[in-house]
Amino acid sequence: MSDNAKINSIVDAVKALSVVELVELVTALKGALNVSDAALAGPAVAAAGPAAAPAAAEEAPTSFRVILVDGSANKMGAIKAVREATGLGLGESKALVEGAPKPVKENLDKAAADELGKKLEAAGAKFKIEGM
Repeated sequence: MSDNAKINSIVDAVKALSVVELVELVTALKGALNVSDAALAGPAVAAAGPAAAPAAAEEAPTSFRVILVDGSANKMGAIKAVREATGLGLGESKALVEGAPKPVKENLDKAAADELGKKLEAAGAKFKIEGM
């Protein structure tokens, strides 16, 4: 414990609180001291060390991949949709659909990935979009 009696008495009082009371205390202190949650997170991230910083700064993906999960419900429709999207020949498109799960297209922006997904879905295929 601390050498300061005032600090020790506060610590003892906080230790005696229930979880609900602790939440109320934190809320009251944030209001009284005009402190935001973001301001409180800064020291916590810094105290966690350099390994925690990249996780906190991780950004949303900007490039996406559309993966054909299953095209067996309407194989012909799925093959046609894959051909239109990729420019592959009939045999290559058929192999892709039959070999699912496989990526159909990569390095797409979100709008293009969503559009391709809608086309695959309309053709009766199941797909997923992954960030890269």
